[in-house]
Amino acid sequence: MAYTSVGVATLLAALLPRVLGRLPVSMPMVFLAAGTLAFTVIDSLPDPDPVEHGSLTLHLTELCVIISLMGAGLALNRPVGLRRWSSTWRLLAITMPLSVLAIAVLGWGVLGWGVASAVLLAAVVAPTDPVLAGEVQVAEPAENPDDPESGEDEARFALTSEAGLNDGLAFPFTYAAVAISIVGAAPDEWLPHWLAVDVVWRLAAGLLVGLAAGWGLRKLFFAAPSEKFRLAEHAEGFVALAATFLAYGLTELVGGYGFIAVFVCACTIRAGERSHGYHRVLHQYVEQIERMLTVLIIFLLGGAAVTGLLAGTGWREVLVALVILLVVRPVTGLVALARGKTGPRERFVISFFGVRGVGSLFYVAYAVQAGQFADPEGIWRVVGLVVIGSIVLHGITATPAIRLLDRLRLRAARDRHGDPDQAPQTPV
Repeated sequence: MAYTSVGVATLLAALLPRVLGRLPVSMPMVFLAAGTLAFTVIDSLPDPDPVEHGSLTLHLTELCVIISLMGAGLALNRPVGLRRWSSTWRLLAITMPLSVLAIAVLGWGVLGWGVASAVLLAAVVAPTDPVLAGEVQVAEPAENPDDPESGEDEARFALTSEAGLNDGLAFPFTYAAVAISIVGAAPDEWLPHWLAVDVVWRLAAGLLVGLAAGWGLRKLFFAAPSEKFRLAEHAEGFVALAATFLAYGLTELVGGYGFIAVFVCACTIRAGERSHGYHRVLHQYVEQIERMLTVLIIFLLGGAAVTGLLAGTGWREVLVALVILLVVRPVTGLVALARGKTGPRERFVISFFGVRGVGSLFYVAYAVQAGQFADPEGIWRVVGLVVIGSIVLHGITATPAIRLLDRLRLRAARDRHGDPDQAPQTPV
């Protein structure tokens, strides 16, 4: 039975993205529903409770996120720069902190939680997820990155690059919540160590190790003296896993943020020989692994939802989840992108599609094990509501919204330049 189920799920993971391509239904929605149904009617399935199996949840989601971050970094065609990545910097510097503040207030004021639990909720559901946002992200590396038809419009680029970086930037806030849960909310008890170690050192280590690992691997892939070691000539896709684990493992060994290191490593590799087809080989391999892990995690999340994860949910939890998805992210996104280079419709799409997903599940699993929170089941319940709500809400709206944005962009380019195939990306 187990092998049959795995075989069916793997086959569906390959078929569904093509079958559902133009429908307002995402692959995570299908497997969320499948998990819900399976755990409702089949009694012999194992317990999917993420609270009871915290260690398994932690490592499974961790693996899925780091592989997704490698894929996100490899997919980006645009070189890093202050102006070229201006939308990303705005989302990271404005939307992320404002979201953390607003969600913490909701947790404290509406749910009646203590400071530690409120900060943790804010930390885990504020970042945009790189795993579940495939419909609104850059699809794959373009062999001609400067081609206006490469698929990297401002909305897709902003959401992909934001998801790649802010999953790592959520860690300082998670560490703050853990510290407060252990030593109390008095700043002198935790703030100095948090600033020096959890903010400055861990962020710097993630950035520097990611750059170093990416630079070394890029030289090996494309510029090794011997062709035997020039891996780009052999098109071995599984090497992407080596890059992922090396960047992540080395950074964790020195106490840095491995999530940031993996994404920075991927972007650094992508910067070498940007038009080389090997980037697409690497990306396709990690995308396939990510898809299989995502299927498993979302299937188990659907099962957990009907076997106790959401038990005891009240109107306050539902209200907070809806406000996070429908108010906090859209408003803070619009504030960050105001007066930027994006058009009004692009700003709305970027602001609305702050997908919450597997990264949130990882952070709450990590924090609950590391800290001393009063009601871990309550935290899991609200995070589960937010993630499930995001899967359904964004899964239904992503395909129609992106298709409409693409049509409007082509129409605007045709009106301004005559030939949309030769026109640059036009804000709409």
